[in-house]
Amino acid sequence: MRSALFSAENLEKESQQPGMRLQNSKMLKIELNGEAMARVGSMVAYQGQVQFQALGSGGIGKFIKQRLTGEGVPLMKLTGRGDVFLAELAKDVHIIDLEPGDALSINGSSVLAFDSSLQYDIKMVGGAGMASSSGLFNCVFTGHGRIAITTKGTPVVLNVDAPTYVDPQAAVCWSANLQTGYHRAEQLGLGTLLGRSTGEAFTMSFAGQGFVVVQPSEEPPVAGSGAQQQQGGLLGGLLQ
Repeated sequence: MRSALFSAENLEKESQQPGMRLQNSKMLKIELNGEAMARVGSMVAYQGQVQFQALGSGGIGKFIKQRLTGEGVPLMKLTGRGDVFLAELAKDVHIIDLEPGDALSINGSSVLAFDSSLQYDIKMVGGAGMASSSGLFNCVFTGHGRIAITTKGTPVVLNVDAPTYVDPQAAVCWSANLQTGYHRAEQLGLGTLLGRSTGEAFTMSFAGQGFVVVQPSEEPPVAGSGAQQQQGGLLGGLLQ
């Protein structure tokens, strides 16, 4: 049988080292030898002896926070030995290595998988107040290990060495040490122009030394509170 489908670039990529790596730009491969954490529903294939255990948002403390804030990651624990392939709606997948002392603030919807050696908590974004229904709370990861995130399209990584402003719907993750705030678009001259709205009600500001990852797509606005929107997904993860 012959087809370009069977070209080398589409064949499973093998490695001698356990852990996570990119199978391609849209798919993550975890060569599992122990355990790892992944978003509920993200498994597209696996080989070997692997068990899947739904964890909700990662413990009763995070469960309560997610119910209150609408943020978090409905998780499943992968245990065993084998290869697990993960993806999320054909989004681009990126791997970040965290070192001791690093802290990454990330939108929970962008978390695909991470090493069980990492710790995370749900924290309020500084300066957000009640300015927006999006991005008020983020997941902050610390520790030593790898995390895989997703973006809608190829992102840009902005080096924050001057005041930086990003649409909160497009901000994927950023250095947790950055100072953040929310501003009405009118304050930045982006509000009403010649009687027409730009559609940018709020802009997120970043200051300090670090980076912010911006995707070339905005999450669509949702009706109701974030907690109401996330509740169904969380409960579904708990019941699986």
